[in-house]
Amino acid sequence: MTHYPPIISAFVTMMLTLLLTLNKNGMIQDIPNERSLHTEPIPRVGGIAIMAGILSGWILLFHFWEWWIVLPVLGLFMLSLVDDVRNLSAKIRLLGHFVAAVIVVAGAGVQWLWLLPILLFIVWMTNLFNFMDGADGLAAGMALFGFSFYGVAGLMHGNEAFAMMNFTIGAAALGFLYHNFYPARVFMGDAGSIPLGFLAAAFGVWGWQQGYWPFWFPVLVFSPFVIDASATLLKRTRRREKLTEAHRDHYYQRLIRMGWGHRNTAVAEYMLMLAAGGSALWGIGLDAQEQGNLLAWWGAVYLGLATWVDRRWRQHEVMKKSAAEI
Repeated sequence: MTHYPPIISAFVTMMLTLLLTLNKNGMIQDIPNERSLHTEPIPRVGGIAIMAGILSGWILLFHFWEWWIVLPVLGLFMLSLVDDVRNLSAKIRLLGHFVAAVIVVAGAGVQWLWLLPILLFIVWMTNLFNFMDGADGLAAGMALFGFSFYGVAGLMHGNEAFAMMNFTIGAAALGFLYHNFYPARVFMGDAGSIPLGFLAAAFGVWGWQQGYWPFWFPVLVFSPFVIDASATLLKRTRRREKLTEAHRDHYYQRLIRMGWGHRNTAVAEYMLMLAAGGSALWGIGLDAQEQGNLLAWWGAVYLGLATWVDRRWRQHEVMKKSAAEI
């Protein structure tokens, strides 16, 4: 098995991202608003380079493709690219996400008892990656670490082709991260975040179906995104806010707004990603009770982190209000 796909993927993504951003005036721009964490217009064409990089690497792995992953991810890429340009309605986007999820469920041969949970898991992962793509280097870092851990797990079970496909995705994220880490010169846009979220779910289901890992493994590997996005959604639902509206209530957004900045927040998130993914790999070899203990431990960790950020945020808002009244 050749080891060139990840190298090709990283190189193509890095160079194409550079080329796409040379003429900023002709590119799709992310215009800052009151809910943004950036202050200047930034091109959001990175998704084109990421997908080109992934496909360039995957060409050498053509015989190992699964149609029920490749076809829907290409469809989601095209749909999301149109959305970047024309701002499609939430209903159209969500319909496309569900269609892609149905294709995966059918292609992977998921048992009927798991159909609905897996369907919802794929749709949620597809969207939450997009929700979490709001800070320099964050989504690209999650893709780099998350798919790399998938790849290592594939190698542990002797499937080098499966591993290389995941490493290729991670390498594309690395090539993009070169331009996206603080201060970001380009964003990936929906054309990048939506396919990456879908692939995180699709490969997670594929590995689970192949017996490479238990069902909780993909969730723990991507838990820095899953927990933040899910907790924020629950809080906004409880407050009866419009869920399709942009906001700045994610935990990573609050860290940045409290003064951590993009760089420190990204580095802290990277450390969390490494810890979560590393422990997930270690947990594959544990018995059921030990795996349960591992998940309970991580639940306590995330509860503690969320409580700490919430408390600091309330203090920050009180101090901000007091300063405004002086």
